[in-house]
Amino acid sequence: MQKITTFLWFDDQAEEAAAFYTSLFPGSGILHVQRPGEGQKAVSVEFELAGQRFMALNGGPQYTFTEAISLFVDCESQEEVDELWARLTEGGEESRCGWLKDRWGLSWQIIPRQLQELLQHPDPVTAQQVMKAMLGMQKIVISELQAAAGQ
Repeated sequence: MQKITTFLWFDDQAEEAAAFYTSLFPGSGILHVQRPGEGQKAVSVEFELAGQRFMALNGGPQYTFTEAISLFVDCESQEEVDELWARLTEGGEESRCGWLKDRWGLSWQIIPRQLQELLQHPDPVTAQQVMKAMLGMQKIVISELQAAAGQ
């Protein structure tokens, strides 16, 4: 088991959320479901997303997710950004600068690797132009970032 595991508190949708999340990323899956009895709703679910372990708890409505924590996804292509954005915003909501909330209120950052590269451009004016372009976006669009960088 990894040393530190992200623990997510759901009202009563932990198993549904874990199944959805594991469908999004290759090499992901449900590792263990704890139930109080045969045929009963899960109490907790241990799952893995692209090599990272998570625990999900059906803890009740006392606590909800906030933007104070988010899951950052390093995307290799615009296609990956587009697919994750579309699937995660179903029943959720779009935000700004690559952030969104899924249907359970968990915040995600769907960020193409090219954004980090362009923001670290050796020319500070170019990096600033890229930052300005990104600040005007909801879903990050690589071609628009490249245009802002003069590429």
